[in-house]
Amino acid sequence: MLAIYKKELRSYFTSMIGYVFIAFFLVIIGVYFYFQNLYTGYANFEYTVTNVTFIFVLLIPLLTMRLMAEENKQKTDQLLLTSPVTPTAIVLGKFLAVFTIFGVVMAIICTYPLIMKQYGNVPLAPAYASIFGFTILGGAYLSMGFFLSSLTESQVVAAVVSFIVFLFTALMDGIAGFFPADNKTAYVVFSVILVIICIILYIMMRNLTISICAGLVGELGLTAAYLLKPTLFDGLIVKVFGWVSVIDRFNNFYMGILDLAGIIYYISIIFLFLFLTVQVIRKKRWS
Repeated sequence: MLAIYKKELRSYFTSMIGYVFIAFFLVIIGVYFYFQNLYTGYANFEYTVTNVTFIFVLLIPLLTMRLMAEENKQKTDQLLLTSPVTPTAIVLGKFLAVFTIFGVVMAIICTYPLIMKQYGNVPLAPAYASIFGFTILGGAYLSMGFFLSSLTESQVVAAVVSFIVFLFTALMDGIAGFFPADNKTAYVVFSVILVIICIILYIMMRNLTISICAGLVGELGLTAAYLLKPTLFDGLIVKVFGWVSVIDRFNNFYMGILDLAGIIYYISIIFLFLFLTVQVIRKKRWS
């Protein structure tokens, strides 16, 4: 795993991607830091952190698009798959490499509240709570981007799909508000989501039978629940979208609260998508 980690980390700085990511990240946060804190005089750094969560939608795909897509395109993934390194070690090595680059940015950002502290009273607890939440939120997006990169051979496709998925998660609360709250609409929406999940399952496993069976079982269960208790679906879109919203969980950190439920949620997202990435690699190894 250490060899994979070193190789991946080195590749980001030999291809300029690492430098570009760090530079753009710091420039965007620096602009907000200047206008939100230094220019206006607000001592709350958490305001700046909250206002730049959109940065993940723009920059994380740049960092994750090449993680597995480049390996798949150049067929160097075959070297990894035939090496004595386990798929888990491959995934952890690559993920830790990109998280290290992201960690460099966060380490620099940690100095911003201390800079303001030199010129007045700064509430450090909310500032660093928001930075911590921002860090694990970034880890969740990195793991999602890693998984999406493992499904394709094109870095462009990986970046575009990641951008769309991240944008959807960022706008999830607003999107949910566009749908009617009636149970019929909820049934249709969740049926479409089930189809999308089955398509992803097929891409991962390349097994049409399992994908169709999973879709049929899911649709039967969904239909049975709808027919037996349709009121269960009333307003369910808003509830479910709110529960799975990645950005919405950041609100407590923004208010200076180290939300245990939010921490567990983000860590679970990281482990879930790393696990799915491991399964994709294992499927390639045995196919």
